[in-house]
Amino acid sequence: MITLYDFPLSGHAHRVRLMLSLLGLDYERVHVDLAQGEHKNADFLAINPFGVVPALVDGDLVLRESTAILVYLARAYGPQWYPIEPVAQARVQEWLATATGDIAAGPAAARLVTVFGAELDHAALIDRSHTLLAVMDQHLADRQWLALDGPSIADVAAYSYIAHAPEGQVSLEDYPNLRRWLAGVEALPGFVAMPRTDVAAAA
Repeated sequence: MITLYDFPLSGHAHRVRLMLSLLGLDYERVHVDLAQGEHKNADFLAINPFGVVPALVDGDLVLRESTAILVYLARAYGPQWYPIEPVAQARVQEWLATATGDIAAGPAAARLVTVFGAELDHAALIDRSHTLLAVMDQHLADRQWLALDGPSIADVAAYSYIAHAPEGQVSLEDYPNLRRWLAGVEALPGFVAMPRTDVAAAA
């Protein structure tokens, strides 16, 4: 049985929940209460010494880091989501890097300010986010998916924080191709949403 150590409002954790659901895999979900500091408790640190969610246990295998978990789940349970052909893998890796780089430093970080009270330069993060979103919108002008002809773990990795960018006061209004792509992900069989916060309605 797969076990996922999870926090509902974490986009990193949502990536993994989404992948598990798209693959139709049964799993046990263990809530890690970040507000109560459970991610720093000895029991959780024994699973992930870095003290962050998500973490995934599959038999004797213990994995941390959402994109690494996506790679594992795809190769183990749904290889069509991460083909082994070299160019396809490279295209997917480009977007996994974007997910852990520009998306994390843009929309995800802007959301940290409004949802979790992080003391960061919110205006600068919003500007950085729009630079990224403009590039992504142009990339999607003549294609349905980020990396391949069909959906891949690149789309799963990028989806959560882009979809929830308005919670960080980053509007998606000017990016029609990006919104079309989000709708495509949401139409996939097995799609599960991440809970939205109250700040989404106020943004």
